[in-house]
Formats: sequence, structure tokens, C-alpha cells
Amino acid sequence: MTAQDIAKMSFEESLAELETIVGQLESGQAPLEQSISSYERGVALRKHCEQKLSDAQEKIEKITIGANGQASTAPFDTE
Repeated sequence: MTAQDIAKMSFEESLAELETIVGQLESGQAPLEQSISSYERGVALRKHCEQKLSDAQEKIEKITIGANGQASTAPFDTE
């Protein structure tokens, strides 16, 4: 799979594949070249997951109640 393939993956698909790669690397059973390739793909998957989470966080809004009792939304505050 290429970087374009990763870009089309959902967060859940990316995370599942990343978990599989981590398991394979932790087992130490893969040849060195395959381990390097898997590690590189894992890095790309991690970045994709982080971007998906960042995108989702930007979309989240919190509901606030004003002094007049009206409900409104405000951007998500990370702090």
C-alpha cells in the first residue's frame, strides 16, 4: 500500500493496521528489511491517525449557556 492508500483509510482502519505492525515488530520474527518497511508504514499510519484526530477535534464544539439562558456553541477549547 502507498501513502495514497493510507490517506483513504478511516481512523479505525489505520489504527488496526498500526496495532498489527506494532505486534509484528515487537515479536522480532520479521526479517530486517521487512521490519524497516513495516516501521516506515507504521510511522505513516501514526501520522494519519494523528491528523484524523486533529481534524475531529477541530469539529467538536462545546455548548455554552449565555447569561440570557440561550444555548450557543463555541469552538472546542483544548486548554
